[in-house]
Amino acid sequence: MPALPQKTDLKEQLARALAADLSVRERAHRAASEAATHAEAKPENDKDTRALEQSYLAHGEARRVEELRAALVNVEAMAVRAFGEHDAVVLGALVTTDEGGARTLLWIAPHGGGSRLAGGLVQVVTPRSPLGQALIGKRAGDECSVSLAGRERVLTIVAVA
Repeated sequence: MPALPQKTDLKEQLARALAADLSVRERAHRAASEAATHAEAKPENDKDTRALEQSYLAHGEARRVEELRAALVNVEAMAVRAFGEHDAVVLGALVTTDEGGARTLLWIAPHGGGSRLAGGLVQVVTPRSPLGQALIGKRAGDECSVSLAGRERVLTIVAVA
């Protein structure tokens, strides 16, 4: 397995990805808000719900924008620290797992679950996800099992960095 990526680099990559998603969502929110109040959205009859649908969409986008702003703040504020060989998996840990001979690098971060960083080498896992919940508190040498996509998976923790 190649050298472990630096967690400061992972943090920067995740923050950039969240910021890019935030920018897209802000544009979508503006577009939906404008569409909801546009003259063409005015109902032509009692069955015409275009403006209502656009307002629901705008509301959903506004909520997502706020969630992404909070996520970005949390990721930027996240402490990056080194872990010892006997430390348990917690937020910020870079975990090497083995599943049937296949090694995977998982980074425990507060947001951005499922994101791939370091050229796809590292997958972000949040503590709220089933996999994150299974990993939290485990140490190198421990096994954890988790049901993902209807399939029971058993992973061995090789290292916590």
